[in-house]
Amino acid sequence: MQNLVRVKLSFLMFLEYFIWGAWYVTMGTYLFANFDASALQVGSTYANLSIAAIISPFFVGLIADRYFAAQKVMGVLHLTGAIVLYYLSTVKEFNDFWWLVLVYTLLYMPTMALANSISFHQIKDGGKDFPLIRVFGTVGWIAAGLLIGFLSLESSFLTFRIAAIASLFLGLFSFFLPNTPVKENGDNKLSSILGLNAMVLFKSRSFIIFFFASIAICIPLSFYYSFTNSFLNDIGMENAASKMTLGQVSEFVFMLLIPLMFRRLGVKKMIMIGIAAWVIRYLLFAYGNVGSDLWMLYIGIILHGICYDFFFVTGQIFTDNKAGESIKSAAQGIVTFATYGIGMLIGSYLSGMLTESFVSPAGSDFRFDWKMVWLVPCFISVVILIVFGLSFKDRPVKEQKSNN
Repeated sequence: MQNLVRVKLSFLMFLEYFIWGAWYVTMGTYLFANFDASALQVGSTYANLSIAAIISPFFVGLIADRYFAAQKVMGVLHLTGAIVLYYLSTVKEFNDFWWLVLVYTLLYMPTMALANSISFHQIKDGGKDFPLIRVFGTVGWIAAGLLIGFLSLESSFLTFRIAAIASLFLGLFSFFLPNTPVKENGDNKLSSILGLNAMVLFKSRSFIIFFFASIAICIPLSFYYSFTNSFLNDIGMENAASKMTLGQVSEFVFMLLIPLMFRRLGVKKMIMIGIAAWVIRYLLFAYGNVGSDLWMLYIGIILHGICYDFFFVTGQIFTDNKAGESIKSAAQGIVTFATYGIGMLIGSYLSGMLTESFVSPAGSDFRFDWKMVWLVPCFISVVILIVFGLSFKDRPVKEQKSNN
């Protein structure tokens, strides 16, 4: 791969995740502070991302692979998204806010699969090269968190305007990305056009188990995304958004280690380590505090690198190895469908309902009984770990590639 291409792809990942990190992490805090929202309303707002993720695989299969070059679709989506993000920062009613978040996420979610597709189209060895590119997405998320935290914007409308500016820039930059052309002489059957040709992956027992594990693990993940920033602010941690970026620093480090560890450990062990890290993280959150047990909160945050990389990035590589050249975009869309779609849709509403059930009585020091809130996803993660460990059968990486 040419150095210029690598730089462009790395910058693509940086901006893609900077945009997301700028508004997403602190949205719950923003809703509590500016709309006096309930936990259920917070959860339902985060669920919009999942609704969009369910739709995005069909959009990618219909548009990116069939009629327009992927980088051009990426540009149009981000330019339109910049406009919606700006208007998000101006609304004063919760219902208006909810609907605009839905519109924006419908624009944003397809770009995640497109970014992966554009990158994989340019590289030869996904297990070796992709983590070194994707890691710059982590850098972008860190940069967004540090900026929002140090400027004390966690409950400010400016988070959406910062994201809007970045989205405008990425929209323009996308037209200068390496060309990911329309597939010539492609199958024009409806199933293929909608990206359903990637359903061939379900002939593999290991992919079926991975698919359902991906759905399940996103339930505890949604607890983290929806309420961690609100939790840390509620219990008195200062500059919480910036300190949460320690998780992305950890993600950066482990991303660089994935090429080596993936070849030595294989898919199953990598994913099981990731799930086990979720269990430990939520135990630490349940029993940590900003006093003598502050270290527990920091370790819980830092575990994000293992939680995310070992499951989600490993899963993206696993999927790319399973998919043939003709269905790479649709295959990545299927993973997006399972994770940020079905799993987090269920998890966003479930986390909102359960968190609301643990609301503290009037006069309490904290908004919620956070210990009980965090023990719920901890238990779910334990169940997933046991079931996955007993059912998933791994094969050596070389054997996986030889059968594709």
